[in-house]
Amino acid sequence: MQPLIGLVRTMRPKQWTKNVVIYAGLVFDGQLFNPNAFLTVTLSFVLLCLLVGSIYIVNDLVDIERDRQHPKKRLRAIPSGQLPIPLAIGAAIIIPIVAIGTALLYSRAFAVVLIAYLVLQLLYSFVLKNIAILDVMTITAGFVLRVAAGVLVISVQAFSPWLYACSALLSLFLAVGKRRQELLEFNNGNASSVRKALENYNLPLLDDMLRLVTTSTFIAYLLYTIETPSILLAGTNLALITVPFVLYALFRYLYLIHVQGEGSAPDEVLLRDRPLQIAILLWGLTFIAILYLPGML
Repeated sequence: MQPLIGLVRTMRPKQWTKNVVIYAGLVFDGQLFNPNAFLTVTLSFVLLCLLVGSIYIVNDLVDIERDRQHPKKRLRAIPSGQLPIPLAIGAAIIIPIVAIGTALLYSRAFAVVLIAYLVLQLLYSFVLKNIAILDVMTITAGFVLRVAAGVLVISVQAFSPWLYACSALLSLFLAVGKRRQELLEFNNGNASSVRKALENYNLPLLDDMLRLVTTSTFIAYLLYTIETPSILLAGTNLALITVPFVLYALFRYLYLIHVQGEGSAPDEVLLRDRPLQIAILLWGLTFIAILYLPGML
């Protein structure tokens, strides 16, 4: 039982929330209440989560020695011995085969995306995560592939390419924020022993990168609201109503790290900070209302 619990822990179910971006094509194309499309995307979400979980297993196998030096990561299932290494290796091989094989049964395009994602993440695990700048750009590419997966498994009619830009920039924003948190956490010179790429980062660089990507994210979203296909918004610019929520969320995160001294990773901040959660919830409800209510009235 303990190895099974360790396997689930290693696959990081909490991190699977990032995979909800696969629903972007469904939601923003106006197909949220299409049962067939919803079930297809949901199945794809499950397969993507399994694949992502297997990559976390590979990451922990590669980083086992470094993780043993980390105050928190040493408690993970593989470094702590809860999950035996042979079982971890077997799961890392079998799970991707099952996920990609299942995807082939209903969407070759989605299977190709899963393969591309797997290859990209393996390159990240063994090489790219050790190279400054390329490490965060690889994370961004992974998010774009997640969005593309959701678009390819259904037939979309009015999905704006600007959403790819928004997703990419938002993921880059979170990745840079995480690197900043890691650098601050290990400012005693031991950062590179935990993550090799950190030896080529410093706080001024990461702060400049964070400012650039924050501005770019906001501008990209603003352009998306203006350029959203009118078929979804009845020829109006109602999507602009959601802009203040996005601006507040970006400002709130910057406030937390610069004023409150929040040192947690961005995804942990999101799960803990109530004002940030409320802003995201209001944004989501407002946008869905704009997209779907006119067709229901």
